[in-house]
Amino acid sequence: MSDVATYLAAGTRDNTRRSYQAAVEHFEVNWGGLLPATAESVARYLADHAASHSINTLKLRLAALSQWHATQGFADPTRAPVVRQVLKGIRALHPAQEKQAAPLLIEHLKQVVQHLQRQAQQGAALHDLPMQMRARRDLALVLLGFWRGFRSDELARLQVQDIQANAGVGMTLYLPHSKADRQHVGTHYSTPALKTLCPVQAYIDWLTVAGIAHGPVFRKLDRWGHLAESSLNSNSLVALLRRIFAGAGVDPALYSSHSLRRGFATWAIANGWDLKSLMSYVGWKDMKSAMRYIDPTVSFGALAVERALLIE
Repeated sequence: MSDVATYLAAGTRDNTRRSYQAAVEHFEVNWGGLLPATAESVARYLADHAASHSINTLKLRLAALSQWHATQGFADPTRAPVVRQVLKGIRALHPAQEKQAAPLLIEHLKQVVQHLQRQAQQGAALHDLPMQMRARRDLALVLLGFWRGFRSDELARLQVQDIQANAGVGMTLYLPHSKADRQHVGTHYSTPALKTLCPVQAYIDWLTVAGIAHGPVFRKLDRWGHLAESSLNSNSLVALLRRIFAGAGVDPALYSSHSLRRGFATWAIANGWDLKSLMSYVGWKDMKSAMRYIDPTVSFGALAVERALLIE
């Protein structure tokens, strides 16, 4: 790979690169489109999949085709008026409400934590190290994901050498890059230690039982207790979290990895956080992104009235 190709690849997130590659293959192989494409063929492609694909999926396919033409030095057919008009028509004739995972409510978080703590204690009592390690890993994953509002890819990228944790005090974390960090300047996070449901102590307990001193924080663990050298794949976290929730008696069908992030946002707003503070803490750059994660049943107006009545 040339130096230019290397840097071009580094400038695109792995998940995005895989998604774009799959989208281009779908256009070329599955549908039979020719590359470079014409605006008319792209418009027909959109029309053929209008009823079976969501508008977000179609927009991703257009972004992938756009990037392919740009990197190959061809004119971008996705910017043609006919393509834009067809997409607008699809949005009008096939309206669909965006599906969102349910927020993990604090009472369900407590239920999950209690289950995992029992598992860890049982593993220690039975001298079952794999059982104990799995419970401690899952406990740290859930609590850190919830209280920091991390995305699945951010949890997967966490490295031990980039985290400082002090029991009873708090922890600081550094991520060299994330979805919101478009310039790859890195982001520092912090979270305090809590009296209950503490992510700091859960993280320390996990590192202690796993004996990890360097490298990825969250790793695959096999049935014999062998830890992988590499981190968990971010795409596998949904299945892992659903197994955790199911084990705790919480309906897993309602949740995804976004449930931790939405759960924290819902908890924060319900406990008096203003939107600006929440956006700064989680790392949202615009209000539209923040509002996608906040439970619409939580009313800002009602909360303001309730706090005013309490003051009186």
